[in-house]
Amino acid sequence: MNKFLNKLERKIGKYAIPNLTMYIIGLYIIGYMISIVGNGTGILSYMTLDPNLVLHGQIWRLFTWVIIPMGRFNLLTIITLLFYYFVGNTMERTLGTFRYNVFIFAGCLFMILAAFLTYFFYGLQLGFGTEAFAYELNLASLLFSTTHIQTIVFLAFAICYPNLQVLLMFIIPVKVKYLGILYGVGMVIEVLFALFALDYATLFAVLLQLINLLLFYISLGKAHHLKPTEVKRRNEFKKNTKIVPPGITRHKCAVCGKTEISDPNAEFRFCSKCNGNYEYCQDHLFTHQHIK
Repeated sequence: MNKFLNKLERKIGKYAIPNLTMYIIGLYIIGYMISIVGNGTGILSYMTLDPNLVLHGQIWRLFTWVIIPMGRFNLLTIITLLFYYFVGNTMERTLGTFRYNVFIFAGCLFMILAAFLTYFFYGLQLGFGTEAFAYELNLASLLFSTTHIQTIVFLAFAICYPNLQVLLMFIIPVKVKYLGILYGVGMVIEVLFALFALDYATLFAVLLQLINLLLFYISLGKAHHLKPTEVKRRNEFKKNTKIVPPGITRHKCAVCGKTEISDPNAEFRFCSKCNGNYEYCQDHLFTHQHIK
C-alpha cells in the first residue's frame, strides 16, 4: 500500500489541499449559519446524502452532505471544533498533506458507498420505489455525515499518539489512548446494535469508516509483522541470533534512548527517510525530525 501511495503522491501530490481541516471546519460553520438563518425552513434537508433522491437527479447531494453540522450549535460544539482542528492539523503534519487528504477523501467516498449500500438493502427489504422505501432512506440520510469520519480521524490520532495527554473539557487530564478505546468501543457497539436492529444506515456508515481506519493502520506498516513472510523471517532470526551479553541491546530509539530492556512492550522501526540507520520507538517514529 505504501508503494501505491508513494507512486500516487508523485503523480497527483501537487493537487493536495493544505490545511484541509480548516476548510472542513469552515464548511461546518456554513452549515450552522444555514441552520440558524433558515430555522424552520428545512434548507438543510435539501443537502443530505439521500441516495434515492440522488438517483432522481439531485446530484448536488453527493457534495453538500459534508456541510451538515454536528448537532446543535452550543459551547460544547465550539470546544469540539477546536479539538478537531488540533487533531486534524497534527495528523496532517504527521502523515503529510497528501496522505492526510487521501485519508479524509477516502472517508467521504466510503460514506457515499455506505449510502448506496443502504439504498440497495432497503430496496431488497421494502421494495424499490415504495413509499416506505423513500421514507426510510430520507430518515437514514441524516446519519450520513462527517461525524463518523471525524471520529475515525481521532482514532487514527490515538494510534499515532497513544500516550499524549489532553485536557478533557479543558479540565480533566487523560491520555489519548483511553479516549481512543472509548470511541472505538462505542463504534463497535453501534455496529452490533445496528446489525441486531437491521439499521443498515448506521451499520454501513460505521463499518466502512472502520475499514478506512484499518487501511490507515496497514499503511503505517503496523500490520507488517502479521505477514507470513515477516513471521517466518522473524522466527529464523530468533533461531540464528546468539545470546546477547548482559547490558547489550538490539534496539535503541535515537530520540529518547528507549530499548527493549527498558520497555519490553515497545516496538522499534527504522526510518526510511533518514540518511543512515536510525531506529525509533513507536512514540517517535512519526514525530522525529528526519536526519539528512
